[in-house]
Amino acid sequence: MLDSSKAYSGFAVDDLDKAVEFYGDTLGLKTSVLQEDVLVQVEFAGGRPVLIYNKPDFTPATYTILNFPVDDVEAAVDELASRGVTFEKYDGFDQDERGIDHSGPSGGIAWFKDPAGNILAVHGELDV
Repeated sequence: MLDSSKAYSGFAVDDLDKAVEFYGDTLGLKTSVLQEDVLVQVEFAGGRPVLIYNKPDFTPATYTILNFPVDDVEAAVDELASRGVTFEKYDGFDQDERGIDHSGPSGGIAWFKDPAGNILAVHGELDV
């Protein structure tokens, strides 16, 4: 039954306008407002959608909610940093000065937050 469903994911933010600016302008993703002040869709490669919705009593996730596999983590980090993205540093990880942990997935992993405080990551391609 569900094996043929075109499932999608969603997550909450506290300010949709800031989310549209960040995901659309800063990250360069295609965004579409589905319902003003309530619901936004972000499209990824292959037309995969993710919904972002406004939640009045929002609390940011304490884990990575969205991962971006990339061919070159260092280039992605440099490009995002040039667009104003700040990378997080966490205790217990062997991160370099830019925030890249090279002991993680192939090519490393680096975490950053959206304006709502949700954690996102760029990392090397995984063999899945």
